[in-house]
Amino acid sequence: MLDYIRIACAVPAVRVGDTKKNAADICEFLKKADVQKVDLLVFPEMALTGYTCQDLFFQDALHRGVKEGLREVLDASAACPEVTAVVGLPLRVGPRMYNCAAVISGGEVRGIVPKSSIPNYNEFYEKRWFASGDDLNQDSFDIGSLLGGYPKLVPIGQNLLFRIGEGTLVGVEICEDLWTPLPPSHLLALSGAEVIVNLSASNETIGKRVYRRELVTHQSASLNCIYAYCSAGSTESTQDLIFSGQSLIAENGKLLAETKEAIATDYLLVQDCDLGKVRADRRRNRSYADTAARYAADARMIPVRDGLLRSDGKLYPLEKLPFVPSQRQNRIQRCMEIFQMQVAGLKQRLAVIGNPNAVIGISGGLDSTLALLVAVEAMRQLGRPTTDVYGVTMPCFGTSDRTYNNSWELMRTLGISCKEINIKEAVSLHFSDIGHDSSIHDGTYENSQARERTQILMDYASVVKGIVVGTGDLSELALGWCTYNGDHMSMYGVNASIPKTLIRWMIDAISEMRSFSASRPVLQDILDTPISPELLPPDAEGKIAQHTEDLVGPYALHDFFLYYTLRFGFAPRKIYTLACRAFDGDFDSETVKKWLKTFYRRFFTQQFKRSCLPDGVKVGSVSLSPRGDWRMPSDASARLWLDEVDSL
Repeated sequence: MLDYIRIACAVPAVRVGDTKKNAADICEFLKKADVQKVDLLVFPEMALTGYTCQDLFFQDALHRGVKEGLREVLDASAACPEVTAVVGLPLRVGPRMYNCAAVISGGEVRGIVPKSSIPNYNEFYEKRWFASGDDLNQDSFDIGSLLGGYPKLVPIGQNLLFRIGEGTLVGVEICEDLWTPLPPSHLLALSGAEVIVNLSASNETIGKRVYRRELVTHQSASLNCIYAYCSAGSTESTQDLIFSGQSLIAENGKLLAETKEAIATDYLLVQDCDLGKVRADRRRNRSYADTAARYAADARMIPVRDGLLRSDGKLYPLEKLPFVPSQRQNRIQRCMEIFQMQVAGLKQRLAVIGNPNAVIGISGGLDSTLALLVAVEAMRQLGRPTTDVYGVTMPCFGTSDRTYNNSWELMRTLGISCKEINIKEAVSLHFSDIGHDSSIHDGTYENSQARERTQILMDYASVVKGIVVGTGDLSELALGWCTYNGDHMSMYGVNASIPKTLIRWMIDAISEMRSFSASRPVLQDILDTPISPELLPPDAEGKIAQHTEDLVGPYALHDFFLYYTLRFGFAPRKIYTLACRAFDGDFDSETVKKWLKTFYRRFFTQQFKRSCLPDGVKVGSVSLSPRGDWRMPSDASARLWLDEVDSL
């Protein structure tokens, strides 16, 4: 099960006071939503009458129109039983009148929620017509008698939660409720609501559109929920106000959909939302659960409809590279923020242990390049010379001319202390000592080189009174693509929580800094160099023969798998489905399946390397530190995950 819900905000071209026309429009939107397989359909505040009726709300004729219009809407709902609609209308309850939302499904009103906060300031005069839901002294309403039939009670109140599908809980609030210090949605969410809908009639003023957007996204973030806000359109009365029809759908602090026009009406905004993300964050966030235990209200659960939700998630925005912002400006900003966090972490580590020098193994690859840039910037900010960074290049059997030359050019342009130690002889002697045939290019052949390099770095750090700055990244740690006690080890790992797909963009962004302008050409060539550990000899033309992604799989796929595995705990089936969609045209389904199986196999078997990682600062929402985000037994079984992949 993919755990998506399809939500739509419907904003008809309301005609103020014309309940016949408005009811007909609502029915048409119900049909359109049904065709598009919408699960939950939200209309604006007072959609049946228009919000700007003013003293017409006192007229009996209007309320007869509400009854007739509601009957028409219920008939249309009966023909669209899989759509749950939330419609705004005025209701007389005893001697008072309330601004209400009716939750409708399968041709029936399932419950009624009255507005709690009645604005009566500036341009708002709602208390002239409506009472607050706080004043309601009954928990049921006779909807049957209202509609001219047999008595039939439905729940009414502010504490209603509506269950649709297999347990998805929906809460309702109305316009001003959201703008108060303690919105009803707080208590509804803490009582279990995963989706909050807001029926609104928010008039437009300068700056209000941005504020409204921030309000909705913040509410979805603080409540770990999906929040759908549907506002009255521009055909409301313009006697003194203009209504923009701005509708928004947000999830966990991320805006998923919004009307693009500044002034809009007569539209259907449809968006898939991921309930799986909401549920994952609520399970993980113990503070949320603790707050719910303290403040959850005594909510009433109202069953609306059974069965699976219809959304297949195909309208959900998917990024191939979830760690990398798609827009250039956001990407550069993200990269520079992370760079400064890396620099700050290394600066603090150097400061508290007596300001040692920094020693880095320079390979001419992406990871060591980023680590070197971090170290150089840390020294600059500490007011120390860049020569306090010691770069060591250690060529061996697999070193290509390109990476060798790039290593030297990078160190030269950065002005650091440079040293070359060729390890061929030492590794060959080691092969002789342990009885390994150097013509056999197996794990021993590769790992011996990695461990020799680490030994040199550690010992050379003692010579120059420094610490070894680690270069390994998050993607390599997830796959175990590092040699245990080789490149796996350092005194401080600055790249430990940065995935491979982001490192490329980070170097690209950092290269634009004025302080690194002299290194810009070589940095661009490093970005164009194929990813390789260079542990096997080059080909006949001296070019890199060992390409990492040919062996372990595309890092774009593995970072995608890693993100959804760690960030949300999604099952293999959902991750596979999402990956096939995101990479459609890049990889076929069998290729995705192949590398997904590789990912799980390596992720489980390589945990022992992650259990003893060096210190390294966390910079994003995903980290594999055994002291922080990820705690897993090294001997756990991957069987359930691999069996599910096999069944795909």
